[in-house]
Amino acid sequence: MADKVGFVGVGNMGGPMARNLLKRGIGLVVHDLDPRKVQALAEAGAEVAASPEAVARETGRFICMVETTAQAEQVLAGERGFLKGARRGTTAICMSTVDPFRLKAIAPALAAAGITLLDAPVSGGTTGAADGTLSIPVGGDKATFEACRDLFDAMGGNIFYAGELGSGLAMKLINNMLLHVNTVAVAEALVMGAKAGLDIDQLFQMLQVSSGDSYALRLRGGRMVSRDFTPGGTMDISFKDQELETSLAKQLGVPVMLANVSQQVYAMGRAMGLGREEGSSVVKVYEHFAGVTVKGGK
Repeated sequence: MADKVGFVGVGNMGGPMARNLLKRGIGLVVHDLDPRKVQALAEAGAEVAASPEAVARETGRFICMVETTAQAEQVLAGERGFLKGARRGTTAICMSTVDPFRLKAIAPALAAAGITLLDAPVSGGTTGAADGTLSIPVGGDKATFEACRDLFDAMGGNIFYAGELGSGLAMKLINNMLLHVNTVAVAEALVMGAKAGLDIDQLFQMLQVSSGDSYALRLRGGRMVSRDFTPGGTMDISFKDQELETSLAKQLGVPVMLANVSQQVYAMGRAMGLGREEGSSVVKVYEHFAGVTVKGGK
């Protein structure tokens, strides 16, 4: 029982992460509110449980990979959460991107029940989740982190011990903040190029070998040029993360002007009905106001 790992939340990110654990020969007990999402994992050898509580009863380490802070609170300490089913000496790992202060507020109740909590959010998107190359900053007890390295190594290629509980989330939110700000800057640049009548393919190629190059340009800019807005991560999820980023900054007393401005651009995109599209569709906000379309392949 202690060797089994629980996994709650097996959607676009959690599903491939769980499959990588199975590939390493790690026994899994999985749960998701959508039974269709656990079917492929069950066929691959995972056991299925009816609730997070049931997952915790059958495992020694259990992972939460859901979308929102409220959902994570329910999985960890809700009416049918891990806290209800776990034994003393077990470990809960929150890999969701959530509010670090609210996560730390749950920790004392878990600790009183003998459950050690780690925060280990992930970066790398659905491609990194599938390839097992995610970046994973981890916060919490260092000995527990070391005891869970086999799990992190199965799911990620870049593992960082960040410090006390909540530190992994702080690192992840800072990383996300840079991606979101840079994505808006890329959208502005490409729309400006389209308005100037430039060949978008040539502009995109030039930027990649010049000082304007960035990860956001290659990833999100490439989607803008090819008009590929199919969801991996959605604008709604990006906006949720931006809310966490700016909230963290406020609680720390740090001014983040660009983060707040970029969040408002995403808010405009959501108001335009783009919330379920991939985050790079933020370019459509600028296209709307400039009266042009960014499109390669001329």
